[in-house]
Amino acid sequence: MTIEPLISAADEKQEVPGLRALTHEWLGAIGEDPDREGLLKTPHRVAKAWGFLTAGYQKTLHEAVGDAVFAADGSEMVIVKDIEFYSMCEHHMLPFYGRAHIAYIPDGKILGLSKFARIVDLYSRRLQVQERITTQIADAVQELLAPRGVAVMMEGVHLCMAMRGVQKQNSSTSTSAMRGLFKSDARTRAEFMSAVQGTLRGR
Repeated sequence: MTIEPLISAADEKQEVPGLRALTHEWLGAIGEDPDREGLLKTPHRVAKAWGFLTAGYQKTLHEAVGDAVFAADGSEMVIVKDIEFYSMCEHHMLPFYGRAHIAYIPDGKILGLSKFARIVDLYSRRLQVQERITTQIADAVQELLAPRGVAVMMEGVHLCMAMRGVQKQNSSTSTSAMRGLFKSDARTRAEFMSAVQGTLRGR
């Protein structure tokens, strides 16, 4: 006889609806016994975890940033480096993770520094590919601030390459998106690239 685990109402609200039952079926499909003691709460834990991992679908850019856009003088480059990100590959639903580096040249508006991490989380907490996240972050900063230029570089390790397929554990992937002066002016672009030089594996 299967004994249903007790799940509090608060915990249940954090689940992705319907995912608990699907996870129970998934466990059986791979040859496990979903009713054994160690797996009894796994469907709930998975449904709750995926609620967190895909939270980016539930929020808009302006909700993530709030009222943290400010009027300000100055036109010097601002760089926020080493923002950790964790995402799930849309091809195999396996994790990829790494660091994001964001730069912009203000043109009358600046953004609270912590909000760059919020933007990274907004787009990484979805089923994704690294190339798309990089572009979405650049476009988001452009939309919010209309700066003279935006640059985004991301360095990621993909478990779909490391633990399956080609099984290359030491590989990493770099992607970049340039807007405005970072795209048109080689010196501006070089200044940014020099500031973020180095890869996740090389730290």
